[in-house]
Amino acid sequence: MGRLAVAIPEKLFFKIGEVCALAGVQAHVLRYWESEFPMLAPQKNRAGQRVYRKRDVEIALRIKELLYEDQYTIAGAKKRLANDMRAGGKLRVVSPEDGLDDSEGNASQSAAEETRSTTAHPSAKRTAEDRKSLRKVATELREILALLDVPRKRR
Repeated sequence: MGRLAVAIPEKLFFKIGEVCALAGVQAHVLRYWESEFPMLAPQKNRAGQRVYRKRDVEIALRIKELLYEDQYTIAGAKKRLANDMRAGGKLRVVSPEDGLDDSEGNASQSAAEETRSTTAHPSAKRTAEDRKSLRKVATELREILALLDVPRKRR
């Protein structure tokens, strides 16, 4: 479950459908996140439609990453996002002219994160390694659960 670099088009505003397509979630999920995460607050145009700025899209992508990839709870994701916002944010955004596909983006992003984690914050590398270990344990537990769910043959 690597972090994907998402190419956000160079636009001032995005409609909710465009943000849904970029984030890979449905509109009702975005609206729910707006109610739970105060930092995700898109403006509304004269017609009352939500219009997201580039920063709103970045926040939505970070929320998705925290909830779906890192498997935080809503409360945990709120705290983590608030800490990230205070620290200046961490989401890597690729502009369309960078021309990176997902595999190149993952490799360069991983290398950049590794460099940042070892130089900027000595404990950041440890937490990244911890997260990787936890994901591995979660995968193994799912495999065990799948084995336990298989109907047993009678002897």
